[in-house]
Amino acid sequence: MRMRYAMVCSSNQNRSMEAHSVLRREGFDVASYGTGNNVKLPGPSLREPNVYDFGTPYRQMFDDLRRKDPELYKRNGILPMLKRNYSVKTAPQRWQDNASDGVFDVVMTFEEKVFDMVLEDLHTREQSLMKPVLVINLEVKDNHEEAATGAQLALDLCREIEAVEFWEDSIDDIISSFEKQNRRKLLYSVCFY
Repeated sequence: MRMRYAMVCSSNQNRSMEAHSVLRREGFDVASYGTGNNVKLPGPSLREPNVYDFGTPYRQMFDDLRRKDPELYKRNGILPMLKRNYSVKTAPQRWQDNASDGVFDVVMTFEEKVFDMVLEDLHTREQSLMKPVLVINLEVKDNHEEAATGAQLALDLCREIEAVEFWEDSIDDIISSFEKQNRRKLLYSVCFY
């Protein structure tokens, strides 16, 4: 059975988009989202981030940063990240604003505060379908190298979930095995649509 996956991170779209790209390349039905109020990308200093509204096309962000300081944004990996992003989808989407995108079987987050936000959002929605959704947090540091590692781990975990007939019956064993094999602690919870 093919399942539907959502990758969710904070506002910069690096970890969720890397996982989205890797899973999509492997044939998974996947979407990606951010949870902040806007998209924040590193700027010339910590106090000067580049801020964009959700829905701003990745190509527009790419062109804007290339115009501002192409060497800085190439060196810090933001231009290559945006190039990857616009090859995957047109623009970033905010999780809380896209409830109408459909129902997911698995929602994967990459930091605990985002996990908590997704759980809160799912708990406040009307639960009319009584269809379970598995929410998993795989903690991944927000840098390009860790995002690549996290995306591969997300792919491995999704393959394990995909391999069983009913994830509800096997999830405890899948999580336990994954944690032992990868030495990473996962948080997970079941919500309903």
